[in-house]
Amino acid sequence: MKTQLKTTTVLASSLLLASCACFFSPDYDLTDEEAAFFDNLARMCGSQFIGESTYPDDPDHDFAGKKLVATIDGCGPRYVSIPFHVGEDKSRTWLIYKTDNGLRLRHDHRHEDGTPDEQTLYGGYSAPYKGEKPTQYKQFFHADDYTFEMIPEAQSNVWMLEYNPETEELTYYLERHQQPRYKAVLKLVEEK
Repeated sequence: MKTQLKTTTVLASSLLLASCACFFSPDYDLTDEEAAFFDNLARMCGSQFIGESTYPDDPDHDFAGKKLVATIDGCGPRYVSIPFHVGEDKSRTWLIYKTDNGLRLRHDHRHEDGTPDEQTLYGGYSAPYKGEKPTQYKQFFHADDYTFEMIPEAQSNVWMLEYNPETEELTYYLERHQQPRYKAVLKLVEEK
């Protein structure tokens, strides 16, 4: 009886672990282009990019005339974090996650003390945009339901992240209602 109970317990434990392993699987349902984009970012871990806003050309825009710095860091098997500094403001981080729905972009906004901003973790999932397919160097992220609930006017937002290996530039671009809203171009800083 003890042997039978032990066998049943081991079998039940094995089934439970197997079901948990499937639920928390490290193999995400990514397209080849999404997986390559993520891997390309992760390979640049530690790289820093410096640049400026290129759109809108408005001297009153919050980011106008400020030095922009993006550093690829926090590279793990499931996510890449890219702190994005605007002048002295270090409250923003772009987070790119692997999920079973593709890549997911999140904008993490924090106060100086580290507490979350009222509007944080908005973003969306990767998908083609305006007939253009994503590539290993360029992905489009469409606003998700979480973003819409938090920021209703952002329902039509599509963010684009692109790294151009020839020019060594990282571009962050946002459209709303299929119209340009913001663009920043940052150049890779040569390591010394």
